[in-house]
Amino acid sequence: MSSVRKCSRTGCLNPAVATLTYAYSDSTAVVGPLATASEPHSYDLCEEHALRLTAPRGWEVVRHEGEFAAPDRSDDELTALAEAVREAGRSDRPAPPPEPEGPSGRRGHLRVLPDPIS
Repeated sequence: MSSVRKCSRTGCLNPAVATLTYAYSDSTAVVGPLATASEPHSYDLCEEHALRLTAPRGWEVVRHEGEFAAPDRSDDELTALAEAVREAGRSDRPAPPPEPEGPSGRRGHLRVLPDPIS
C-alpha cells in the first residue's frame, strides 16, 4: 500500500505537498503544508496546483511562505503503523464477530482475542 497521497485535482497524479482548506466565515482559502492526515473537508494539492490556486472574486488566498516539501515516506508509514496499533489496542471497541470458515474449512490464521477482565 502506498502511503504517498496524490493531488486532489482531477486527472493529476502528482504527489501532494500542500493542503487547501477554506475558512468560509472569512472568505479565505488557506494553502499550507501537507496535513499529517487526510481530512474530509480539505484538499491535498501538488506543488503546481498549490502555487497556481486562485479564489473567487471577494475571497482571499493565504499561502504558506517558503517551499512545499514532499513528505518523507518512512515517517508516513511509521505514523500509519502507530495509528493502526493504537486503534487495535483501544479498550472501548467491541470485540469483532467470529470469523466465518473459508471454503477450505480452515479459519483465518489471525484472530483478535478480548483481554480478560482482571
